[in-house]
Amino acid sequence: MEVPLFSVVIAAYNEADVIAGTVQRIAVHLDEKHPYEIIVVDDGSEDATLEILKGLERRYAALRVVQNGANRGKGYAVKQGVLAARGEFILCTDADLAYSIEDVEDFFHSIRQGFDAVLGSRVHPGSLYSMHARYFPYIFQRHVIGRMLIVVVNLLFGLHISDTQCGFKFFRSGVAREIFSRTRMTDFSFDVEVCCIARRLGYRIRERPVHFRYNGGKSSVRLIAGSFRMMMDLIRIRWNLYRGLYDRPEEQE
Repeated sequence: MEVPLFSVVIAAYNEADVIAGTVQRIAVHLDEKHPYEIIVVDDGSEDATLEILKGLERRYAALRVVQNGANRGKGYAVKQGVLAARGEFILCTDADLAYSIEDVEDFFHSIRQGFDAVLGSRVHPGSLYSMHARYFPYIFQRHVIGRMLIVVVNLLFGLHISDTQCGFKFFRSGVAREIFSRTRMTDFSFDVEVCCIARRLGYRIRERPVHFRYNGGKSSVRLIAGSFRMMMDLIRIRWNLYRGLYDRPEEQE
């Protein structure tokens, strides 16, 4: 069985409205360019996501579906996908494909220049945003909170990274497995954890621009509540670093 060049890893939870289009767009871009696989981890979806994915598996030979059985969190789902990947390089992206899959070629170029991990940054000078004007207030609010968060993250961990939370990250496969085998956080804070582990292991990291498409809003209440949970998780990550938990792979159940 041919080893794919790229493994595209996606965590999906209740993504029935978008997952078919996402798989199709990735397949259209990568077909006839690179050997690839798409790994979608269904994180205990309560809608028709899993049924749709099972149907897509029959249509797309490159698609592999991993089932968590219960909702464990995005960090847990991405970890399962990375550890199941067979490709030489691993791209982690979001189920709604908010970040243009075409950007993968630029990220791959950076890897070939010698970098171990290439992280998308929504605040990179070359990044582009596409959205309807009605979403500007929410995106501005999210941007302000995100800038405050990254200041705290860099003060706590000294990462010197402009956007830990961008959902478009590209790795050498061995690097990704070394990092994700050590992660503990199961929710959205896993992105910070991944960056901390990458720095701790001495990997060469580069940030690159992305094309971000935003198609729907979230409530301010969820945004604020999520920010509070993130702050609690940062304390946990700091404690894990102090205890040296990231110096060895996590013991699997």
